Amino acid sequence: MSDEKFPGWHGTTILAVRRGGKVVVAGDGQVSVGPTVMKGTARKVRRLTPGGHDVVVGFAGSTADAFTLLERLEKKLESAPGQLARACVDLAKDWRMDKYLRNLEAMLIVTDGKDIFVVTGAGDVLEPEHDVAAIGSGGNYALAAARGLMASDLDAEGVARKAMAIAADICVYTNGNLTVEILG
Repeated sequence: MSDEKFPGWHGTTILAVRRGGKVVVAGDGQVSVGPTVMKGTARKVRRLTPGGHDVVVGFAGSTADAFTLLERLEKKLESAPGQLARACVDLAKDWRMDKYLRNLEAMLIVTDGKDIFVVTGAGDVLEPEHDVAAIGSGGNYALAAARGLMASDLDAEGVARKAMAIAADICVYTNGNLTVEILG
C-alpha cells in the first residue's frame, strides 16, 4: 500500500498450493499498523460461485480495493463461465487501463481448482511455477517454505498449513489464524 495514504499498514500472507489434484488457498488473519496488531481474525480468502463454477480468491492490500476487484472478477466470470484465464486477463486489462481502477491497491491469487493465477494492478496475470504462489507481507516466506515442503509427503493442505506456520514464525505481519479453502 502507498505509504503516503496509509503509513505503516501491513497485512496479509496468502498462499496457494496445488498438489494431488487439489488446490488449497490459505490466508492469515493479521492486519497491523506499525507495531500494533489491529485485527488478528481478518478473512482474506473467499469462495465465489459465479455461474455455478467454484473459484477461490485470496487478496492482499486494501480490503475495500480487493472487494471492488472481487466484484469485477465475479462479473467477468459470469460473462465467461468456466474461463478463469480469460476472466483474469480481462480484469487485469481493466485494472491497468481504467482511470478509477488503476488506483486500487491490492493483489489477488485466483484459482478454479485447476489453474492458479496471481493478478496485479500492473496488468500481470502470472501462472506460478512449481505449483505454489504467494502474495502479501509474508508471501516470500510462505513461498520459500512451501517450495521446500513440496519435496515432502504432505498433501496440499499439509504443505499450505506448515508453510503458513513457518511464515508466521518469521514475519511479524503474519499470524497463525488461518482461513483455508480447498478445491478439487
